[in-house]
Amino acid sequence: MKAIVADYALDVEGIKKNVAVLIEEDKIAGIVPREKLNEFDVDETFGGSGYLLIPGLVNAHTHVAMNKFRGFGDDMPLDRWLKEVIWPMEKEWTEEEIYKWALVGIAEAVANGSTVINDHYFFAWKIAEAAEKLGVRAFIGQTMMDLVEMPIAEPELGFKFFKRWKKSTLVRATLAPHATDTVSRDLLAEVKEIAERENALVHMHVSQSREEVLRVKKREKMLPVEYLKELEMLGKNFIGVHGVYLSKDEVKIYAESDATLVHCPTSLAKLEGEIAPIIDLWELGGRIALGNDCAVSNNSLDMILEMKFAAILNKVKRKDPTKPTAKEVFYWATVGGAEALGLKAGLIKEGYLADLVLINTKKLHFLPRENVLSHIVYSAKGSDVEKVFVGGELIYDQGRFLKTEEIERLLND
Repeated sequence: MKAIVADYALDVEGIKKNVAVLIEEDKIAGIVPREKLNEFDVDETFGGSGYLLIPGLVNAHTHVAMNKFRGFGDDMPLDRWLKEVIWPMEKEWTEEEIYKWALVGIAEAVANGSTVINDHYFFAWKIAEAAEKLGVRAFIGQTMMDLVEMPIAEPELGFKFFKRWKKSTLVRATLAPHATDTVSRDLLAEVKEIAERENALVHMHVSQSREEVLRVKKREKMLPVEYLKELEMLGKNFIGVHGVYLSKDEVKIYAESDATLVHCPTSLAKLEGEIAPIIDLWELGGRIALGNDCAVSNNSLDMILEMKFAAILNKVKRKDPTKPTAKEVFYWATVGGAEALGLKAGLIKEGYLADLVLINTKKLHFLPRENVLSHIVYSAKGSDVEKVFVGGELIYDQGRFLKTEEIERLLND
């Protein structure tokens, strides 16, 4: 049995002080007062005074290999960014390069507190290998397009990856049609059929840009979410991303559908100068998760920083400093993402996955340590993360990735 000792254990259900969290195999076995730890047969103890323990953050939308393109295409609108910068560079990918940069991207996400990634990209099998190498929990889909000329996004590659990826404790394959304007009606029908038969997750961009909305409206004579509803795509296993240009009617449809919308506020504020109507969706009972997107549009894979942006940018959009609260944003980053992916995670609770992050609070920006929930959303930084556990296994410790030496070699190249 392992134990993680901390001054505070924080999740959306509250905060516990001076506790030891007990771990057996890959799950939380109990939470006990620190002073009673000697009553249990513990082999390893982590943490101690000055630490905050939180559930691992669920990075519900990533393109981890795109770390290779960080700094390219800054300060451009999304449609030009895709057509003039990103898609031309993506056509040059090789499997070896994808593996290398997926390692880099996943490592950055882990170092900043993510224990789960939900990735949508090309050469998905190499990203899956990288995730297994680092020991992160990952949901990975091979991007599929049939209305854009992109050989590495041929739909058959996506279906083949989904069907052939081996069953894995940590890494699961998903279906990843690209977006409502780059994927045909026929392809979505095929995705839907397989998803229903295999109980698979569908991960897709929705209403990411003005141009996407206009193209779908012209082609289908309806808006993207109306189109998805007509196709019966929306449901508990559907994970849409962005939703920046949802109309009021679409927000209502989406909220009633039980589908999750992943909010990536930094990325779309940078690419489109817009924030999705997340609070409208939330107030109607919609399901929300949080993601970084990629290191080109976001420039970092720091989910702690993403929580702060999610809180502040939505306050600006609504012109209301009360919405969302720190607790709501923390929910999106933990429970919201876990529920979207079907994981029993996101809470520090007996029987839940031991996907946990230990944060060093012995820093000036954590003083006075009176409102720890506020501190984690508004004050903390990804660099405050000291240890990351996935399924109870320590995979990251103070800058070191314990499952592989490849990251250290890449940093020293």
